[in-house]
Amino acid sequence: MTIKKTMHELCKEFPDKSYRELEKYRDADRQEEAQQIITQQENEELKDDQVQETWKDKYDLEHRLRQEAEGETKIVKAIGMNSPEMKAAKQKIGEMQKELDRVKKENNDLYNKLADLTDPARKIQKARESGL
Repeated sequence: MTIKKTMHELCKEFPDKSYRELEKYRDADRQEEAQQIITQQENEELKDDQVQETWKDKYDLEHRLRQEAEGETKIVKAIGMNSPEMKAAKQKIGEMQKELDRVKKENNDLYNKLADLTDPARKIQKARESGL
């Protein structure tokens, strides 16, 4: 950006010029400066537009890739949950859960029987019931 010269400074610099010529010179400087400002603003706008386009392109690419990934995930889930292997695994898990429940119940019953047999108060009560 150029430094604005006053009419006094221009008169000192160009003593042989008339006031009218100095005004034209000053006005030409101002117009040149205004044109530089306009050009600078246009360049900044172009840069801003390019930055916005770059971000828009990146956003569009990310959006498209995310949609593709979500679609593929849905397909994998749908196929995986209904595949013969998954059905067989679910059936096997059900059978094993039933077996585990049976073993837990049997273990609990055996624990209760053992507790009854080893409880001294229970032994005395049984002896009294039997008539001893």
